[in-house]
Amino acid sequence: MFQSLRDKLRGWRRKAEPEVEAAFGESGKKIDDRKMEEILYDLEIALLESDVAFPVTKEIVDTLADELKDKKIARGVELETAIEAALKAAVAKVLSAMPMDFFESVEKAPKPVVVMFVGVNGTGKTTVIAKLADMLQKRGKTVIVAAADTFRAGAIEQLEVHAQRLGLKLIKHKAGADPAAVAYDAVEHARARGRDVVLIDTAGRMQTNQNLMDQMKKIKKVATPHITIFVGDALAGNDAIEQAKQFHEAIGVDAAILCKIDADAKGGAALSIAHTIGKPILFVGTGQGYGDLIPFDPKWMVDRLFAADVS
Repeated sequence: MFQSLRDKLRGWRRKAEPEVEAAFGESGKKIDDRKMEEILYDLEIALLESDVAFPVTKEIVDTLADELKDKKIARGVELETAIEAALKAAVAKVLSAMPMDFFESVEKAPKPVVVMFVGVNGTGKTTVIAKLADMLQKRGKTVIVAAADTFRAGAIEQLEVHAQRLGLKLIKHKAGADPAAVAYDAVEHARARGRDVVLIDTAGRMQTNQNLMDQMKKIKKVATPHITIFVGDALAGNDAIEQAKQFHEAIGVDAAILCKIDADAKGGAALSIAHTIGKPILFVGTGQGYGDLIPFDPKWMVDRLFAADVS
């Protein structure tokens, strides 16, 4: 997990430490501005090579520059510690989009709480819905799932399998039906029976397909979700970042869930999505089991980027 990015950050730190020390000149003197630019350029390249989006890279580099600017640090261990602390602070700042507690939001919203999931094909939306439904049920919530991906019969069948396993009420229409009608029926069913939460699956679609994006807007207008969640694939790297941006601009996204983070060697997408759309990452997927969805914690990610032995 994050192996490439972690290796690059370690490599940069090892390279930067003697360069920064040399740039300080005498112990306790501030770093030379020109030398600082050269050192930070190397960090910028390392981040970009790990699929960290350019605006995110720039913020990390700028934050690190501010942290080190005018600092007077002794040589040796103190200098190495200062560089790592400054770099950690820069990464943590990027990840600190306005936090959001999903379960707290569900508690506060009027019933039924409607949650709509969007994203492109293959990102794992349907599995994420099943995982969240399982978590909600374990917290005592009644959950209805809506199979509003009517473009693929397989998508309806996949959600039906999860519903049967978890004992969920599934609202579905035949393949090819109006997705907005499915969403509407699910919300009305939940309202009539006093259910707590409605989770709406939608068709995976490329963010550049305007007709399908218009259909997404229709679903959102009909269902009026309290929370709209973008589900992205960590392995997609910069593509996932661009997808999140496009979906947010088209229909408005409140938060993101990032799947397959356990297999993400570079780590750039996880570092970039929250910053790019200005919305929090709620959960990260760490496997295929129902329990393999964990709340996202910026400290958790920073620890893994800088730890020596975690994977």
